[in-house]
Amino acid sequence: MIFQLSEDELWFPEPELADEDGLLAIGGDLSAERLILAYQSGIFPWFSDDTPILWYAPHERFVLFPDQLKVSKTMRKLMNSDKFRITFDKAFPEVINACASISREDQEGTWITGDMQEAYINLFRLGLAHSVEVWENDQLVGGLYGIHINSVFCGESMFSKVSNASKAALIWLCQNKSFTLIDCQVHTSHLESLGAGFISMSQYLAYLNSDPK
Repeated sequence: MIFQLSEDELWFPEPELADEDGLLAIGGDLSAERLILAYQSGIFPWFSDDTPILWYAPHERFVLFPDQLKVSKTMRKLMNSDKFRITFDKAFPEVINACASISREDQEGTWITGDMQEAYINLFRLGLAHSVEVWENDQLVGGLYGIHINSVFCGESMFSKVSNASKAALIWLCQNKSFTLIDCQVHTSHLESLGAGFISMSQYLAYLNSDPK
């Protein structure tokens, strides 16, 4: 059953009521209050310009535990070199814009709409969203962004303009920030190769609701 949300009432149905594909609700808005309630409940928005706002709560969550990250010898060498300079929260609008505009295989257009960019930039200004930036010769060549809920980093998207830049951003995040897990939301073979795997929604919610260490 797909639930219809109103802009006038701030609520979400229980995540376990989502359809098999994870779709839980439709409608509502992208206010900071609604987005934070969504993430606190294990729910995230995923839609495009030609659809209404769609809210998902997958029954299995694709996550990466930082201490289980697989770092190849090549990437270890790269991280120890001076090829990239990596920063945190220094260029959030630029990162989300790059994630929205970069072309991806087997994907037409972007789900990071103009409204989504505006909403997440607002969360960044409120201190609720964060970005990792990867620089090469003072040019932004990669990065990622997401939402921080308790001890969980809910990753939204990443991009690379040069080889291994987004991977460097993820490795840096795992090694330099004290998150219990990184929520990758949707399965990709790339993230699986780095050590990500599935846990149940109930397990995910337990991590999500645990206090930061």
